[in-house]
Amino acid sequence: MEFTRLVVLELAPGEVYAHACGESEWIVLPLSGGCEVRCTEPSPPLPPTPSGGTPRGSAPERQFPARAAFERTGRGAHGTGFGAEPPVSGGPPGGSRGRRGGVGEGPAGTFRLGGRASVFDGPTDFAYLPRDAQARLTSAGGGRFALVGARCERRLPPRYGPAAQVPVELRGAAQCSRQVHNFAAADAFDCDRLIAVEVLTPGGNWSSYPPHKHDEHHPGEESRLEEIYYYEIAPHDGTPGVGYQRVTPSPAGKTDVLAEVRSGDVVLIPDGWHGPSIAAPGHAMYYLNVMAGPDPTREWLIRDHPDHAWIRGTWAGQEVDPRLPLNRPAPPAPRPEEETP
Repeated sequence: MEFTRLVVLELAPGEVYAHACGESEWIVLPLSGGCEVRCTEPSPPLPPTPSGGTPRGSAPERQFPARAAFERTGRGAHGTGFGAEPPVSGGPPGGSRGRRGGVGEGPAGTFRLGGRASVFDGPTDFAYLPRDAQARLTSAGGGRFALVGARCERRLPPRYGPAAQVPVELRGAAQCSRQVHNFAAADAFDCDRLIAVEVLTPGGNWSSYPPHKHDEHHPGEESRLEEIYYYEIAPHDGTPGVGYQRVTPSPAGKTDVLAEVRSGDVVLIPDGWHGPSIAAPGHAMYYLNVMAGPDPTREWLIRDHPDHAWIRGTWAGQEVDPRLPLNRPAPPAPRPEEETP
């Protein structure tokens, strides 16, 4: 993809991942588990020794470039899979032990992310990393983490995003109901180019519907944004879930996809009308949307497919799916009535 970036990491307890931001800005988003993120300014290269080697005592840490690496092929979809670059092992433990919050440290900072048990357990805190920075992720307990990024020009300061400040939106109605975590929406969190949100769809519902597109620049009407979808599907009684994603060609491109998606799959959408995203009955669907593009203004403006735009007009008379929000706390158990003699 030209503008968007995605890396998904599986870290064992105590493992360290070293990340070079390069020309992109990034957000570290816990999918399961917590981690510590240490962000530093780029440092000059070490001077070579007379033999051309590295000075003693300064063996460099392994680095992985800032790129969208889709190295594992997904299931039946155009451009599916995800980039899971190998972590650096043997580093010091870190993470969220006893803490949920961000701690500034030096000119860049260290952020301790409390994370969450799974993507179906509500919004999470996150950390923003600017372009040209270096970062280290460490997880004391292990977990899975997404790094979502976008090629950018401006260098913004590293920051911590608290879970409590993530806007949560219930969108649509009836069988088109879904829950959106706008953690890096254009109007919710300041980035140079990156737009990213999480969407939760109850089993049996259609999300990302009506089909819409954002692949042409029409000021005030439509943005030009390419997009990555990363999926996780909730199991039921140990049975893995499944979902489906449709993308149809638009005047601006020829992307044509009908994909069966499972946990860990990715669909790339450089252009086209996308939707619906279909959750199979009994299996809630999660997807992470990563968007960026070349427009001068960072905004999310979409155009509905003319054959299906009418569906929005039906929502006014329908209720939002009562299963939403998916992560609301359970009501307290009723107190047993006192026995009377």
